[in-house]
Amino acid sequence: MRSILVNADRKPDSEARINTALDLARRANGHVTVLVDTPVTRYIAMDPMGGSYVISDALEQARGEDDAAAEAIEARLARDDVSFNVLRSEDDPVNALAGAARLSDLVIVSRSGGLAGEVALISSTPVLALPDGKALDIPIRRACIAWDGGEQAAAALRASVPLLTDCQMVKVISVAEKPGGYPGTEALRYLSRHGIHAEFEEHQRRGSTEETLASAVAQNHAELLVMGAYGKSRMREFLFGGVTAYFLNEAKSPALLMVH
Repeated sequence: MRSILVNADRKPDSEARINTALDLARRANGHVTVLVDTPVTRYIAMDPMGGSYVISDALEQARGEDDAAAEAIEARLARDDVSFNVLRSEDDPVNALAGAARLSDLVIVSRSGGLAGEVALISSTPVLALPDGKALDIPIRRACIAWDGGEQAAAALRASVPLLTDCQMVKVISVAEKPGGYPGTEALRYLSRHGIHAEFEEHQRRGSTEETLASAVAQNHAELLVMGAYGKSRMREFLFGGVTAYFLNEAKSPALLMVH
């Protein structure tokens, strides 16, 4: 992962995202692109007649504050040892990130920001969603891979290889609930071809799939969970819940690497 895109803003979590991006870039002699977005749509109001108008004063203030934040980030990174650039955008945050991610190897966001699942859905770039205010320690020591043999899980596993090469423990976790898909042994073979030793664990479902998986992840003290995003439709997950929605909203979850 040598081209890393990180979402930055004026929130405290931004520092953890940037630090994680820098650590990953140093490890791979890579490049960090920092995106600072000021979405114009947040400053559009509706009038009583059904028209719309821009709240100009608020927009100009936000632009100024975000310009200052971008300049501060640029000054800070200029003192570091990592190649970087800073982008400014006024697009919708999801579209801004997805557009900038077209030639990126990884997108880094915060898990609670509401962007991770949306970006994973519309972008083919892997998304790393960090717990609030917490950087991911590099190299990662303990990781779990959620495995159901499906396309999304396989894509996430392939994307995780650069993050797992120095990992002390990698577990491929399967919850026994449905036949079909590639067996876990194939996932282990794939990882072994990349020099990654992993072990397979199959768990009988207790409660929901996501609760069973969360229990296994907690037992293994994983710092990273690799998972396919939205194996079910997004609407079905919204209405009935699902693995992706659960881990995006569970405060105790580790960092998530997601691919749709």
